[in-house]
Amino acid sequence: MPRIAIAPCRAMADYLESVRRVGGEPAELDYHRDEPKDVVTRVDGLMLTGGGDVDPVLYGETPHETFHASEAGRDAYEIELIRAASDAGLPIFAICRGMQVLNVALGGTLVQDIPSMVAGAVPHSVPEPRFQIAHEVWVAAGSQLEALMGDKLEGGTCQVNSRHHQAVKTVAPNWEVSGTAPDGVAESMEQPGDVFRMAVQWHPENFWRTGEFRPLFEAFIDAARKKRA
Repeated sequence: MPRIAIAPCRAMADYLESVRRVGGEPAELDYHRDEPKDVVTRVDGLMLTGGGDVDPVLYGETPHETFHASEAGRDAYEIELIRAASDAGLPIFAICRGMQVLNVALGGTLVQDIPSMVAGAVPHSVPEPRFQIAHEVWVAAGSQLEALMGDKLEGGTCQVNSRHHQAVKTVAPNWEVSGTAPDGVAESMEQPGDVFRMAVQWHPENFWRTGEFRPLFEAFIDAARKKRA
């Protein structure tokens, strides 16, 4: 059974269950105790989770007035973890804040506040994201996301929940945007190649009961299983 390191956050239950449901063994990390260089030697994949804002200082900007810091030490820990996992060839699946910190760790930048910085922005945060759809995502033709979602897409789109006010601006080198919201905000990105590397801005883990995004978790665990072998 592939072992999946999961970056800690305040709402872990759905991440853990999403991994278990597709045959993975979740390993919840403690960023005060688990050294990234050691973590990547004992797991088969890395999942990055939701949470507070990535510090804009890390990509050379002054914090916007809406900046809401994440837990102390989390940015530095996850950036080190992402780089170690990338160097080790681990499959990576990043969700919400996870997509943002992944992008920063690998050389990209962020839109600090969608409502005030994106003209014509659609709502990217709904009161109850476990049950409410925020907007649709236009999936890029020929992308891995399109291949995995298959007939679950309707007219090349999928409906997603959402609870974020930051987003990818400059995409990290060697990564490609694979899905956008109607306002142009990047909602997913992937790294072409033989290793599964995907990031989404919504919360597919909230759908484990109904399975709308199960193919993403299945592909991630399959890649981790191959890594383990």
